Amino acid sequence: MALRPIILHPDPRLKATCKPLTGIDRDIRHLADDMLETMYNAPGIGLAAPQVGVMSRLLVMDCVKEEGAEARPMVLINPEVTWTSEERNVYEEGCLSIPEQFADVERPAEVEVRWIGLDGEEKTERFDGLWATCVQHEIDHLDGRLFIDYLKPLRRQMITRKMVKLKREKERARL
Repeated sequence: MALRPIILHPDPRLKATCKPLTGIDRDIRHLADDMLETMYNAPGIGLAAPQVGVMSRLLVMDCVKEEGAEARPMVLINPEVTWTSEERNVYEEGCLSIPEQFADVERPAEVEVRWIGLDGEEKTERFDGLWATCVQHEIDHLDGRLFIDYLKPLRRQMITRKMVKLKREKERARL
């Protein structure tokens, strides 16, 4: 397992639609392991493949945050939302590709998602609370959508300007 660099906004790869995976091999398992390690190290609760420069429909997540609770790492291949509740929730969202920026985003309170697991089997689960928000946020990444796309244009532009400045500073620090 290895940590992978997380792509920062703005980057065209974060706005692209990812291609479905057609099979699960050693490389996909390796990618999933690397993504889980990268997510936990960040630290975060979700990470989508395009955030590490892989344009495939794969995401990882683990929303267990309680101290001492057992982790529940999940790998979702080709996930799709098959049902959403009418009830909505607002969560303050952040993103590993947009560090230190947070905003309230309204999404369905519950969703049902179908995906393929690393075992090649189709799975379906209904998520609520933070899990529902996280899985929707990560699936958005696979469709080229960021949480800031839900914000008013002025707020989105302000965050993007901050990110451009951050990327410039990181580049200078590397030189």
